[in-house]
Amino acid sequence: MHSVESIAAEIVRREGGYVNDPDDPGGATNHGVTIHTMRRLGMDLDGNGAVDTRDVKALAPAQAAEVYVRHYFTEPKLNMLPEPLQASVFDMQVNAGANAVRILQRLMAVFGLPLKDDGVMGPVTARTVQRAMEKAPDHLVDAYGIARRNYYYRIGDQRPASRKYARRKDGGKGGWIVRAEEFIAARYHLSDVDHAMRIVGWA
Repeated sequence: MHSVESIAAEIVRREGGYVNDPDDPGGATNHGVTIHTMRRLGMDLDGNGAVDTRDVKALAPAQAAEVYVRHYFTEPKLNMLPEPLQASVFDMQVNAGANAVRILQRLMAVFGLPLKDDGVMGPVTARTVQRAMEKAPDHLVDAYGIARRNYYYRIGDQRPASRKYARRKDGGKGGWIVRAEEFIAARYHLSDVDHAMRIVGWA
C-alpha cells in the first residue's frame, strides 16, 4: 500500500512542469497545480500581492506535493475511505476535485447502496462505501477505476477541446485513460480496439 506522500510525489512526477494550455480550463499549471488553486490558497510566492503565472512557474515540486496531501486528501477527508480505495480517489480528487467523491457516491447505487451525490466525504458516505467494500472486496476498486475512465470518456463526448486528453494524436489512449487504468486490474483495461470503438464518433 503506497503512502499518501508517495502518491503525491508520483502525481507531481507524472504531471511534469509548467504548462499553460488554452484548451485546459484549469489555466496555467505547474506540477499539476493550477493557477486557480494557487489563488484560492493565497499562494503569492513572490510576495507582489497577486497570484499570477510567475507564481505558478515558481512552484517547487515539494510545495505541489504538500498542496496535494493537505488540500486533496486531508481536507476532503479521504482517509475515511477503505484503504484500498484511497489511492484512486485521491488521484481523481487531484484531477477532478469533488467529482472524485461524486463518482464514488453514484457508484454505490450499483451495489444497492444509493447515496446523495454531493461530492462530500462524510460519515454516511464513509459507512456506505465500507459496506460496499465488505460486499464486494475484490471488485469495488476496479469498479471505481472503470467509473473514472467512463467519466473521462464522457467529457470527451461533451467537450471536443478536451478529447486530446483522452485520445492521443495517433488515436491511442490519452493521458486521462492511461491514468484511470493505472488503478484498474489489467484484465479490465480496454484493448486498443475497444478504445477505438469507444471514441469512434469523435471527429
